[in-house]
Amino acid sequence: MEWFTAPPGYGWGLLVFQRTLALVYLTAFLGAALQFRALIGSRGMLPVPRYLAAVPFRRSPSLFHLHYSDRFFAAVCWSGAVLAAAVAAGAADAIPLGAAMALWALLWAAYLSVVDVGQTWYAFGWESLLLEAGFLAVFLGNARIGPPLPVLWLLWWLLFRVEFGAGLIKMRGDPCWRRLTCLDHHHETQPMPGPLSWFFHRLPRPLHRVECAANHVVQLLVPVLLFVPQPVASVAAGLMIVTQLWLVLSGNFAWLNWLTIALAASAVDTTAFGGPGRSAPDPPAWFAVAGCAVTLLVLVRSVGPVRNLFSRRQVMNRSYDPLRLVNSYGAFGSVSRVRHEVVLEGTREDPPRPDGDWREYGFKGKPGPTGRMPRQFAPYHLRLDWLMWFAALSPGYARDWFGPLVTRLLENDPDTLRLLRHNPFPGEPPRYVRARLDRYRFTTWAELRATGRWWHRSPVREYLPPTRLSGRADGT
Repeated sequence: MEWFTAPPGYGWGLLVFQRTLALVYLTAFLGAALQFRALIGSRGMLPVPRYLAAVPFRRSPSLFHLHYSDRFFAAVCWSGAVLAAAVAAGAADAIPLGAAMALWALLWAAYLSVVDVGQTWYAFGWESLLLEAGFLAVFLGNARIGPPLPVLWLLWWLLFRVEFGAGLIKMRGDPCWRRLTCLDHHHETQPMPGPLSWFFHRLPRPLHRVECAANHVVQLLVPVLLFVPQPVASVAAGLMIVTQLWLVLSGNFAWLNWLTIALAASAVDTTAFGGPGRSAPDPPAWFAVAGCAVTLLVLVRSVGPVRNLFSRRQVMNRSYDPLRLVNSYGAFGSVSRVRHEVVLEGTREDPPRPDGDWREYGFKGKPGPTGRMPRQFAPYHLRLDWLMWFAALSPGYARDWFGPLVTRLLENDPDTLRLLRHNPFPGEPPRYVRARLDRYRFTTWAELRATGRWWHRSPVREYLPPTRLSGRADGT
């Protein structure tokens, strides 16, 4: 089986990929366990039972078609977190090959079950990326065998599609990418800025041009070098890792960057630079047959993503089958020039006055008080905060869940309030809740020094008029 086994120099990169993937699984399951009750639980904004009644198993294969309760969903998520923590600690390398494959398969099936009932809250490209990488991990084996070369090629093929797809969607999309001006705005208007986003935004504009140009090089040219001989492929992977770390520092993109880093690590051959290898015996014949079968499956399923890559109507983050085995990726085909935020407020006044005692709800990740520095949450994913960014872009993005969110604020629903940083009504709930749209922009250096504020904000318009449980303030 020498033809099936990669050189020992890939062993360390594969180890980094597997351990990082397990940590991402851990983060994903923890986020699901801690947030699901308010989002998709039986009393959530988009309840799973209602979804299961409308969507058949063949369209959303999930364990929860067999049985659903909030307690069972929580048990699946916490069990997935425990299993992922064990794999991250090396459990899969301490057991026989078949058992290790079963552990990875359980992680994949459990998280697929969560995503396929998650609806809008799980409609992000990094969900499919985790599932596609997680499926391939089942056939990577463990430390008891050498790295399987065909499956490693599938990891690099996935990395190529992630980077190249993102590069093409930019060049075909917003003209600012071609003019190298998108990063004049992006650090300020991205969905969830991080602690350093203000500083990235305030870099001199010529450096923003360099950022844009470097992004195009790394996403459109460097991925091709993954498939050339070493050490060039390792250098290409290293450039991708550096770029992803830059993105980690500049914003919060859940686990997208960390999973991309892990994929790039799998392409690094340590022996190409005089480093040590990680030798292991060749795999058994049955494992090689399984690896070749999954390689053939992925190549066949890649037809749709390849057509999408070269289509003038390229779409981002599309799955081509319910199991999400091979997907299309991309991000920020367009960049907002202005940042708007939906601000939720409540009052106990009855009737409410426009200039009365309105108190603002605080979110954990999205901008709120102007003096609060943006926080770092990635790779943890604050799903409500992210969807609030989309709601500010257009009410259509929030049509299904914004009304239920307001209702739960009027009820002081404990599960919903746990998703927030600050509840201004800790005892009795508000009589009315309203929403307004505010414009946010980063302050200048002079404004930051003078006021200590990271943001400047100004009102734009009403987003939702004062609303109460029995209807709106006007009685409708």
